[in-house]
Amino acid sequence: MTAHEPYVAAGTVTQYRRLLRYVWPYKWIFLAAIAGMAILSATSAGFAALMKPLVDNGLVARDPATMKYIPPLIVGLFFVRALGNFLSQYGLNWIGRRVTFDLREAMFAQLVHLPSGFFDANSSGGLISKLIFDVEQIAAAVTAAVLTIVRDSLTLIALAAWMLYLNWKLTLLFAVLTPVSSWVLGIMNRRFRKTSVLIQNSMGDISHVLQEAIGGQRIVKAFTAQRFEIETFRRANERNRKETTRRSAISAVGISLLQLVASGALALVIYAAFSFGDVSAGDFASFISAMILMMAPGKNLAKVNELVQTGLAAATSVFGLLDQAREPDAGATRLEHVRGRVEYRNANFRYPLSDAPALHNVSFTVEPGETLALVGASGSGKTTIASLLPRFYRVDDGAIWIDDVDINDCALADLRRHIAVVGQDTMLFDDTIRNNIVYGSREPIDDARVDAAARVAHVLEFARQFPEGLETRVGERGSLLSGGQRQRVAIARALYKDAPILILDEATSALDAESERYVQEAMSVLRERRTTLVIAHRLSTVEHANRIVVLSQGRVVEQGVHQELLARNGIYAALYRQQFVDA
Repeated sequence: MTAHEPYVAAGTVTQYRRLLRYVWPYKWIFLAAIAGMAILSATSAGFAALMKPLVDNGLVARDPATMKYIPPLIVGLFFVRALGNFLSQYGLNWIGRRVTFDLREAMFAQLVHLPSGFFDANSSGGLISKLIFDVEQIAAAVTAAVLTIVRDSLTLIALAAWMLYLNWKLTLLFAVLTPVSSWVLGIMNRRFRKTSVLIQNSMGDISHVLQEAIGGQRIVKAFTAQRFEIETFRRANERNRKETTRRSAISAVGISLLQLVASGALALVIYAAFSFGDVSAGDFASFISAMILMMAPGKNLAKVNELVQTGLAAATSVFGLLDQAREPDAGATRLEHVRGRVEYRNANFRYPLSDAPALHNVSFTVEPGETLALVGASGSGKTTIASLLPRFYRVDDGAIWIDDVDINDCALADLRRHIAVVGQDTMLFDDTIRNNIVYGSREPIDDARVDAAARVAHVLEFARQFPEGLETRVGERGSLLSGGQRQRVAIARALYKDAPILILDEATSALDAESERYVQEAMSVLRERRTTLVIAHRLSTVEHANRIVVLSQGRVVEQGVHQELLARNGIYAALYRQQFVDA
């Protein structure tokens, strides 16, 4: 499912039933809200019923007793109505916020367990839009829509029952125009559903453009691309405006048509009442009051289609995310004491959205404690090989073994517990330096280990310059630190994890000389007694690796140590000479 492809709905009733499952845990509050709605509906019919004695006995017959009890009854009626209104509105709004909370929590829990391929195919802006905008639309469907549907439907039923009691002939006349109203509502439903899906997609586009512009703000400025980004945002924003306006137009036209039908019914009833001649003033006033009181609920029910269809479109989007298959995690083998032997056996892999294979029959072995360097031109498969070891992706064919266990037989959490990753694009979280170092640890924080990791990774050397030391916040993605400082925090994080297998995507080429020295020293300590896969961008940094694997177009073309590969005068030697010339 991509950001622009709406999930295929399983049907309106099925979707709404699934949505209501999130309401079920709060059924007692929901029932209290329903009771409040029933009270509101009863008071509407009660007010119409009061019109009969008020007109016949009060205004026409001038009965003193009637004039005494009608005013207190009206006050009491509206007091009860206020109680019903509080129960219904507060109860449903409380449930709506709980459903929003539960859905967002379920979606976030789903997101962090989805496979990497899903994120390759979906923009982060679109996913953020689902979590924020779409869930709010669902909340409206649960609260405002349910409130309107139940309350106003009960009101219409109560008023219709009273009208039948007063004069069944006039009521049947009024009901003749119901099929016309149903036809108009059916057209509105279809239009609302279509425009609602388009609005969800346009909101995803807006979030995507916004997230890219903010995340890449330095590139935007460096290439003076502000005008381009503004125009891109304007197009996405304009699509959203058009679809939202179209939905408003459908609502306005549909409600106007329904009001026209209602006015025709009212005129017909008034004409018939005069023609029959057997309707008392009180009956007529009460009947007309009931008809007028019906118009607001009828209008609300017509408008609620907009909320319902918008909510259902959002629900299909949200449930589409919740129905995505999580990372396969059927392994049951436990990795207890890992020595760190890693073996790739004829590993083949193709990315889901790619036509060409990324790896062809890749085989090599890394013994415990050894450092193996993966080198090759861009796109040769280095990062793919490293991504397969912690099972960010699964091999299509062949196998990867740790010690004597196929990694596909391991539980994901257990597998990844033994692997530390220091990536080229260092990712720090908007938290303190200390919390970034201990990130992911489920055990109580060991301050001595934190300080040791920070010292060895040369983090303390710059952290002490901040007033709050290791408690200093690093900003979004570590933006308040330099590149070298971020890299050292990432190394300290790997040191604190103390995993026996290390994946190291070197990122020293963009650092200044002093930062590179610190990072290289920290990396040297980090590699000690660990099985290390190094993705080498600068070949001079892997001259002392135990073995170097040279890749080309997803194939292993050379293996050996530095001097041996230079002597072969093959691809590695050519790459090495090229870097020497470029330097």
